[in-house]
Amino acid sequence: MSRFTYTAEKNDGEIYKGVAEAQDRFELYEIIRREGAHIISIKDEQKRGISSFAYWNAKFSSVTEYEKILFARNLGAMLGAGLSLARALSVMERQIKNPKMAAIVNELASGVRRGDAFNVSLAKSPGVFSKLLVAMVRAGEEGGDLPASLNVVADQMERMYNLKKKIRGALIYPSIVVIAMVGITILMMIEVVPTLAQTFGEMKVALPASTQLIISISNFLVEYTVLALGLICGTIAAVYFALHTRLGRRAGDFVSLHLPLIGLLVREVNAARTSRTLASLLSSGVDVLTSLDIVCEVVQNSYFQEVIRDARVAVGQGEQLAAVFTRREDLYPTFVGEMMSVGEETGQTGEMLKRLALFYEEEVDRKTKDMSTVIEPFLMVFIGAGVGFFAVSMISPIYSLSANIG
Repeated sequence: MSRFTYTAEKNDGEIYKGVAEAQDRFELYEIIRREGAHIISIKDEQKRGISSFAYWNAKFSSVTEYEKILFARNLGAMLGAGLSLARALSVMERQIKNPKMAAIVNELASGVRRGDAFNVSLAKSPGVFSKLLVAMVRAGEEGGDLPASLNVVADQMERMYNLKKKIRGALIYPSIVVIAMVGITILMMIEVVPTLAQTFGEMKVALPASTQLIISISNFLVEYTVLALGLICGTIAAVYFALHTRLGRRAGDFVSLHLPLIGLLVREVNAARTSRTLASLLSSGVDVLTSLDIVCEVVQNSYFQEVIRDARVAVGQGEQLAAVFTRREDLYPTFVGEMMSVGEETGQTGEMLKRLALFYEEEVDRKTKDMSTVIEPFLMVFIGAGVGFFAVSMISPIYSLSANIG
């Protein structure tokens, strides 16, 4: 395949530029002719080799969630304004700054020009485009309203993105405090404790067990600094990789569900994701079983995924969707099953799910705003206990020394 930059003129006299891939110039002429235009000028670009910076830049670049949202949002807007899909994708490719995303959009445009369905082209990049986006696009193509489907999925992705940002934002403050405390502790162990330990040794002061423990840790950090750093980094790496194994992920999901404050937030976040995703898919005409398959990927937590898989089996056997969620009130709040039941009874499942999603998104928003206020007292107690232990351990021998001198 060769890459071409071209200028074309539509039948109504509008001139536009584009980038496309084709076997040769003749195939590109035919593609543009089918689009209702003719080429004015064309330039054959050599494919980027593996030695070029642009090649490796596109290879190792990543596509952020925000860029995916903009892609769906802008594409929906251009299609709604009357642009053809191939033309809209060409315009987007020129506007996108991310080299990897630009290359993917170019492949999408080439696929569309060859006659591939847009959802099929999207599905060829599973690492970039989620099953949710592919399913919504397929529903839009089959229903004849692709711009509306893209707008709906853009809203869904944006809400999920904002939800993640709020949760991460709420955890920034406690994370900074904990990291600062660990750093200060290590600094004191290396700089302050050795001086005090030397003084205690010269005075032959009897040291309590807590003081001996702190001095032992300090001696290890001073004498084996590289080894200590290696152990810390190794522990962090081991925990990271362990959490990415099936067993480790299961353990992490269990812990997150049973942590004070965090557990309730996890339940409400997954309730919001489940409701919002199901509402978007069902409202766009995606069948229930396919929708549940996609929701299973969106919720991520393995315990909630089990509920979704059970719901898929139950619905396939003719059972009501709400019945499964009602049985699993240990994970999904009672309100979820009740609202689903009302929706199924009234034939307004999609609408009820939207209301349910909005309710839990507002709950998560409120809780994340209050989280710093709630966590702060626990942090103060934790920091106070650590400082108190260190102070008592290092000051008590000084008092003993003063008493002996007196």
